[in-house]
Amino acid sequence: MHETPSDGLITTKEELEHHLSLTEEELAFDYHTTQVLPLRIPSNFLDLIDTNNPQDPIRRQVVPTSAELFSHPQEDLDPLAEVSHSVTQRLIHRYQSRVAFLTTDICPIHCRHCFRRRFTGTFQGPATDEQIEEASAYVAEHPEVKEILFTGGDVLTLSDARLKQMIAAFRSKRKDLVIRLCTRMPASYPMRITKALITMLGEFSTAPFYLMTQFNHPRELTEQAIKAVSLFVNAGIPAMNQTVLLKGVNDSVDVLETLCNQLVFNRIKPYYLFQGDLVSGTSHFRVPLQTGLALEQELRRRLSGLAMPLYAIDLPEGGGKVPLNQGYLTEQSGCGVWTFRTVEGELRSYPDPEV
Repeated sequence: MHETPSDGLITTKEELEHHLSLTEEELAFDYHTTQVLPLRIPSNFLDLIDTNNPQDPIRRQVVPTSAELFSHPQEDLDPLAEVSHSVTQRLIHRYQSRVAFLTTDICPIHCRHCFRRRFTGTFQGPATDEQIEEASAYVAEHPEVKEILFTGGDVLTLSDARLKQMIAAFRSKRKDLVIRLCTRMPASYPMRITKALITMLGEFSTAPFYLMTQFNHPRELTEQAIKAVSLFVNAGIPAMNQTVLLKGVNDSVDVLETLCNQLVFNRIKPYYLFQGDLVSGTSHFRVPLQTGLALEQELRRRLSGLAMPLYAIDLPEGGGKVPLNQGYLTEQSGCGVWTFRTVEGELRSYPDPEV
């Protein structure tokens, strides 16, 4: 049923030790616990790791450490309150105009910063026909919903046939429904993306698809990953990237600048740069907000508008996404003149039109 890798999939500590000399923190992780996201790394992604660097940014994203076993008091397994915003078993309606459908809990790779670890890797499997019907019926009754995110887990772990059936169920009720395909597959297992998949998507033409990728580091933009995304873009499916700001991975303006420029060069729009969510066991990944704001300010100076992602935070308790920036409006005078600070720090005035 699933297009997940089987050969060369690293799922045990013993398999991992064949490839890496584990650090004390990595050895101290409880690889047998059922309370924490299991180990899961495709061998092709593991090959991106510099084995001589225990702090390698690719390694840090996928190799678990004992830090995951501890939770900050303000952390939660469901920091975005998705459960309370669930309107069916698999459908989350947190924003007026869009919903998220949990297509499956299966991923080709288990990122250690995963914000949906309450669901990912919990062996529930793909959505059933009944769950799909329930969710599509809800969307049919709510015309204010304009977009649906096919997420999970990873939607592209479904077979082409199962994905086609799922798309058809929603589009049969809402031909105008924009579908976002949210996937880490281009970075983690690009071999999954085939011409057959793209041809199948092309059978649905009443509303657009958008490809939502997650590349967190320039080294993830391999030749195979770029070719995989190109199949979508060449077929008229725009690609947009959501990067998570991660300590020790990409909390460097040089790394982020390189990533964003390489994304644009390969026809992928840098869409969001996300501040880390308050997910249980992920405090070691979170970057202080002041550091993030400084990175955003410098990126805005270096990058074009096309290459600049929106730095944002998804607020706890279902507060939703809000943008983060230092702000360039400094004051408003009583006579309708606004004062701004430029990205270089200089001041400029802008008068309102006279009424």
